Amino acid sequence: MRPRERRESGEQDLFRSRLDQVINMDHALAKLARTIDWGFLEEKFGAVYADGSGRPPLPTRLMAGLAILKHTYNLSDEVVCEQWIENPYYQYFCGEEFFKHRLPLDRSSMTHWRNRMGEERLQALLQESLAVATRTGAMKPSELSRVIVDTTVQPKNVAFPTDAKLLNRAREKLATLAKKLGVELRQSYTRVGKSALIQHQRYAHAKQFKRANRALRTLKTYLGRVIRDIARKIDGDHGLEGSFAHLLSLSRRVREQERGQRGAKVYSLHAPEVECIGKGKAHKPYEFGVKVSVAIPLKHSKGGQFVAHVQALPGNPYDGHTLAEVIPGIEKLVGATIDRLHADAGYRGHNAPPDYKFKIYTSKQKRRVTPAIKREMRRRSAVEPVIGHLKDEHRMGRNYLAHRNGDLNNAILAAAGYNFRRLVKWLRILLCLFFASLFPQLNPLPA
Repeated sequence: MRPRERRESGEQDLFRSRLDQVINMDHALAKLARTIDWGFLEEKFGAVYADGSGRPPLPTRLMAGLAILKHTYNLSDEVVCEQWIENPYYQYFCGEEFFKHRLPLDRSSMTHWRNRMGEERLQALLQESLAVATRTGAMKPSELSRVIVDTTVQPKNVAFPTDAKLLNRAREKLATLAKKLGVELRQSYTRVGKSALIQHQRYAHAKQFKRANRALRTLKTYLGRVIRDIARKIDGDHGLEGSFAHLLSLSRRVREQERGQRGAKVYSLHAPEVECIGKGKAHKPYEFGVKVSVAIPLKHSKGGQFVAHVQALPGNPYDGHTLAEVIPGIEKLVGATIDRLHADAGYRGHNAPPDYKFKIYTSKQKRRVTPAIKREMRRRSAVEPVIGHLKDEHRMGRNYLAHRNGDLNNAILAAAGYNFRRLVKWLRILLCLFFASLFPQLNPLPA
């Protein structure tokens, strides 16, 4: 079924006051709620549903509002649900007319909603944030024709991987699953496996690498024995073979992979999609997650530096080879043709579409660089603080969403939350300017 969308009814209640009679309607969050085109979001997100029987889904404004609040204020699913019950502004933002003392959904509903919408439909939140910025005067549409593009890494919520920890963890998970399914192992190596891991860590810390490698081979032996023992005991039982198939496959890959091998490796058992990405940072040589492309307007808008486009790029592609996919995505999202794109030296040898061959400018480029373009290139580093804000304040610094879809969704939601945070500050500034013009006698005298 399609969701029963919320509409302003204007109803009164003898025993309850309406939220618009309780809260300050000039609050930035209340003004933002009235500025967002919720009908556009309902149309975009409603396309995933079909008419039929069954329980109707939760309203789009409630779910989209919770997603915006979560990434705008850097909250987890649990915390945003707790604060929704306590905060009347959050409830008004999500379309409630009267204050509610109970949450109308389960926390897991937010996960199901994100997975059901997917990256393509969640881009409507980022698109609407840019539309609100143009409607409120925070940004001009013409500013989206010139952009700066850069890539960063969105780290996954995984521990720093080492061979010893992965081998021991794979053995532990296999033993736990065997116990749960009633498969009796000849030996689980619980005690001696933990002891071998501790020995490896101590030897490695003391730089006694021969002894450390001996302990590593011991861990590999324990894992191999458990794998072969389980394979023998579930042979012919199709139910158990299906239950162990994924974990056995990962465990075999962990046991067989070697340092320096080419191709995909397993860096986490609960998130096998994680990739090892090196960005040349002295303090962090390698990061484990997914590469993300970030595009911002070249000009600093009145309301701040907005994000024009974000896209996760699985497979760790070369930066310059991402433009063939990123440029059409930017134009589709903002609805404007790119006149000029600035990037760092990592985009040399790019594969941009032929029409954009002479519209891409990289750092330290000498040909076709006029004085005006040289001045614009000084703004290229403006994307770096935006990436820092996305990571520190909008949940891109550590992605807690599971699977590859979680990587794609978290990047889009982080950018939308960043833009809406800029809009909240912009609307607050407009309110202050309005009162300053209304009561000029309250302004402090110039020094």
